[in-house]
Amino acid sequence: MSEKTLLLIQVGTPPDDIRAQVGDLPLWFSAVLAAGPAFKVVRVFEGEPLPPHDAHSAAIITGSWAMVTDRLPWSEAAAQWIRDAMALGFPLFGVCYGHQLMAHALGGKVDYHPKGREMGCLDIDLLAGAEEEALLAGSGPRFKAHLTHMQTVLELPPGARVLARSAHDPHQVVRYGAHAVSTQFHPEFSQKVAAACIQLRAQVLQSEGFDPQAMLEQLRDTPVPQRMLQRFVAAYACPPATAPALNTALGAQAGTTLTV
Repeated sequence: MSEKTLLLIQVGTPPDDIRAQVGDLPLWFSAVLAAGPAFKVVRVFEGEPLPPHDAHSAAIITGSWAMVTDRLPWSEAAAQWIRDAMALGFPLFGVCYGHQLMAHALGGKVDYHPKGREMGCLDIDLLAGAEEEALLAGSGPRFKAHLTHMQTVLELPPGARVLARSAHDPHQVVRYGAHAVSTQFHPEFSQKVAAACIQLRAQVLQSEGFDPQAMLEQLRDTPVPQRMLQRFVAAYACPPATAPALNTALGAQAGTTLTV
């Protein structure tokens, strides 16, 4: 267990209307990780350089309003950093854009989903064998998660394993190696954050055949995705004095002993 800080690789920022209601991405992650360590934020989308891997204990790669297929210079630089991280066995947790960027960096294919947007508080189904995944222990075969994305992982990188899917997207949780995992859904979203995203896009959603009011009414707490993120941090980024207590608490919630 390292005393080095957790790294939050911020790959975008919300539109002004969303930030005015619920703040910026680091605040969302901080709320979920309230019992965990402080983290260092690097805003790579603004050109801030990524640090050497040995400066931190683990990294979370956030969502974004950009698209991986745009191959923006900062994004491609982050992709190379991810490839180097994998070669070193450095722990990674990718979220939405971060999920897609990890898949792209490691040899998978990312593009627009052929069936369009996936958005709302939706069902995620575990695949056979995924119950052995420590981050998902105690989740049950189906759980709720907040989603909003148009691009997706169309083809997995070599050696990657899918752990969960939705009705719309077959690649909701992907493990790339012993210390690297990603989610298409957003474990950092609260109901308030999800509502702000739906409200901002209400007219577009209606034009695409969605019912924004019904989507708002279907919002729920999403404890399983939040526990995934918390467990990753407890395993790789919490100080030695606090990690056992956090792991014990999370294990008690799930009714199991955790080894990530």
